Amino acid sequence: MSSTTPQKFEFQAEIKQLLDIVIHSLYTEKEIFIRELVSNASDALEKLRHTQLTEKEIFDDSLTLEINVTTDDKAKTITIQDFGIGMTHDELVKNLGTIAHSGSKAFLKALGEGSQKNASLIGQFGVGFYSAFMVAKRVKVYSHSWRAGEPGHLWSSDGSGSYEIESSEGERRGAKIVIELKDDCSEFSQEWKVKEILERYSAFVSFPINLNGKRINTVQALWLRSKNEIKDEEYTEFYKFQAHAFEEPRLRLHFSADAPLAINALLFVPKDNTEKLGLSRLEPGVSLYCRKILIDQKPKDILPEWLRFLKGVVDSEDLPLNISRETMQDRSLLEKLNKVITKRFLKFLEEEAKNRPDSYVEFYREFGHFLKEGAALDYTHKDQLTKLLRFESSLTEKGKFTSLAEYVTRMGSEQKEIYYLVGPNRGSIEAGPYLEGFKARNLEVLFCYEAVDEYVMNNVREFDGKKIQAADHADVKLADLPKPEGALSDEDAGKLVTWLKETLGERVAEVKRSDRLVDSPVLALNADKFMSPHMRRMMKAMNREGADTPLRVNLEINPRHPVIKRLFETHGLNPERARLVAEQLLDNALISAGLLDDATTMVARLNKLLESI
Repeated sequence: MSSTTPQKFEFQAEIKQLLDIVIHSLYTEKEIFIRELVSNASDALEKLRHTQLTEKEIFDDSLTLEINVTTDDKAKTITIQDFGIGMTHDELVKNLGTIAHSGSKAFLKALGEGSQKNASLIGQFGVGFYSAFMVAKRVKVYSHSWRAGEPGHLWSSDGSGSYEIESSEGERRGAKIVIELKDDCSEFSQEWKVKEILERYSAFVSFPINLNGKRINTVQALWLRSKNEIKDEEYTEFYKFQAHAFEEPRLRLHFSADAPLAINALLFVPKDNTEKLGLSRLEPGVSLYCRKILIDQKPKDILPEWLRFLKGVVDSEDLPLNISRETMQDRSLLEKLNKVITKRFLKFLEEEAKNRPDSYVEFYREFGHFLKEGAALDYTHKDQLTKLLRFESSLTEKGKFTSLAEYVTRMGSEQKEIYYLVGPNRGSIEAGPYLEGFKARNLEVLFCYEAVDEYVMNNVREFDGKKIQAADHADVKLADLPKPEGALSDEDAGKLVTWLKETLGERVAEVKRSDRLVDSPVLALNADKFMSPHMRRMMKAMNREGADTPLRVNLEINPRHPVIKRLFETHGLNPERARLVAEQLLDNALISAGLLDDATTMVARLNKLLESI
């Protein structure tokens, strides 16, 4: 019973926004609120069980750790009660009136854009409690903290923008949520309906769930059972509950290990990569348990950062229940866990790529960005990750991938480097001048379409003893081809090269006859060993220091191209016109290389050239 005048509070602005989204537009299936509240109740019980290991005095300590769901179809209410950790007055304000999660504002923004895919993410941000307001006229939360000296409280709100808190005597430990249902949501006060929902979403909660006094679930830790005993449907339901997902997982790995630690792990790859949807950076999604007791819901240490897309559970009986990340011993244990799990997952991907290549390619299209991140930054696992990278190439069909290992098998005995080109898409790379010399010599070139690819290649550096080299760099040396007919003589080409260098001045570091051009008149090659054209663009986009350093390019000319032969004739007869053409050819080459920042001068020059037609 209440014994004080209620205190009234306004919801934080973000909570008001969240409530509006939840109530009016987020969920297509309102029944999901039961899953979210049961999940929260399970978390509260886990926290209490963990607290019991370290604290001597626990309020109401004789209570069974269970979840009780009660329906009343006459009063049109549903009640979900746990005997878990409970909340103090201040914790009610903090947990139910504000958003403390750093990613929640970005999450709210994404939700506001109305993406259906976003609906499955609400539980991952700890805001699932508010799903109750989809179905509620009013929500009441009766709670008593595990701390014996704290009083009980009643939190209540109709979701319209404010809430009230008052003291409440006689409360048991934990939280009891009483939902007064809206008239059009009264079905959730029906026992049969709630039973169906609990069996669908909450079958794997590690605590007894009682509906109107009857046990609904069986207490099981799926990851501790033998793989041979588990059906695909059970795996899927466990994944949906643990990851707050609606779709089936893309891949799963269930394994156990005895050394150097005793480990039972159940890992899932989701169907979609939500970072590609523009949402905030994923948080760790693999929970850490010790003998079925939750240690950390979202540990940052048991997997490397680039595996943040994984969902699931890792259980190790070798971990101390009161593990602390600050002690050297615990750090060593976590590092061992990290090493074992990561190597096992990479081995799993290798097997997938070998035995089910089509399935692996589908995975790679969605999650390859994470593998590239690992290959570039994770020195420990770089070699394994590099083998898993996939690219289109000049010898593959559009949409078909090849690996670096497959590339090496196709290399000729004289080839020492693995070549790649970066571009926005296959068409732009194939239409550019940089591929011509390689195609003429039947040298394969990998095609890289993402901005991060060059950073990855620069960090990987080599594979199977072969240097990885950008095909558009000035250092590339290609074997001689038969001298084409109709080209400028060596003497005339030499004169034109000298004239071009004098005419273009400091705009070029070097001018020379090309050994790689076939169909194009000129190309510009990066002469800066420390900053590629693509790196320059990335730095400029990020306003990074060094992006405005003077550009250094080498210009190569094709002595057999009609434009170059005509330029040779013109430079003696009409030097001014030839100068305009030379500058235009350089700008054309810079455009192809993505290095022309300002086209104003070029447009004025083009107009001047057109005047003389």
